[in-house]
Amino acid sequence: MSNSQPISSTVHILNIEPGYEGQRIDNFLINHLKGVPKSLVYRILRRGEVRVNKGRIKANYRLQVGDQVRVPPVRMAEKDEPGRVDSRQLDRLEKAIIFEDKRLLVLNKPSGVAVHGGSGLSFGVIEALRQLRPEEHQLELVHRLDRETSGCLLIAKRRSALRTLHELMRSNGIDKRYITLVKGHWRRDRVEVDAPLLKNTLQGGERVVVVDPRGKESVTRFSVRERMGDFLLIEARLMTGRTHQIRVHAAHLGTPILGDEKYGDAAANREAKELGLRRLFLHAETLRFRWPDEKQDLVFRAPLEPVLDELLTRIRAKAS
Repeated sequence: MSNSQPISSTVHILNIEPGYEGQRIDNFLINHLKGVPKSLVYRILRRGEVRVNKGRIKANYRLQVGDQVRVPPVRMAEKDEPGRVDSRQLDRLEKAIIFEDKRLLVLNKPSGVAVHGGSGLSFGVIEALRQLRPEEHQLELVHRLDRETSGCLLIAKRRSALRTLHELMRSNGIDKRYITLVKGHWRRDRVEVDAPLLKNTLQGGERVVVVDPRGKESVTRFSVRERMGDFLLIEARLMTGRTHQIRVHAAHLGTPILGDEKYGDAAANREAKELGLRRLFLHAETLRFRWPDEKQDLVFRAPLEPVLDELLTRIRAKAS
């Protein structure tokens, strides 16, 4: 997409480039006019103030390559320009890239880095990657990871790739597996948790997720990889993708993830901290999916951060 003039208080024309074809005009404008209420977007569409190739269109019009979109003057919310990411952080993220081709990029996201800026954060992974790859105009997050979770994060480099990957996610075509550490004892090596999750908001605005029959269907398959005394190294496979799903389901079993300040056990967290844990022990280890019309799966694996490997070594030594 290219602009004939920058976004301002004047009319401007957007030329639709490859990758945006097929997107509805209302969704395109909501995405493009950051800070503009959705109600205003639909109002200017209804009034015919948005034109495509000089003609009026409806909100469900799907863009085509070469379309010229006329956008009228709109009042946009005041916002700061995205902060520039320092070179040290950019270098850290550049080294964390584990795969890249013309369609997508896979990052081993470090713990402590948000996937996007906002809520007091000057930048996230996506803002940093856009600074690293200024020639890539269509970089978008395919999914999200909690700020404290590390591991495989998918970034689409083309709108067409984003649509394909979102369709794979909707059809459960992406196999996502995490590894996590808990304290406790399970009688079985495999446990499936089918417990609906509901988002709640506490006083002060803090969001928590709870098991509640009014919530959305949520299924996680857990399997024990290793028993180390009172500790269990667990693989978690997501069958649905709800906010904080693995963390809440692990706590539902009575064995919350170590290092989890929101859903965890204070005593277990203190013990883990004494052993050297300074973060949430949740890592998105592997992603597996098959691109449409291709014959082989794509498999991506993100190695654990050295600090987590060192922690496991200490726990094994203590258990032996």
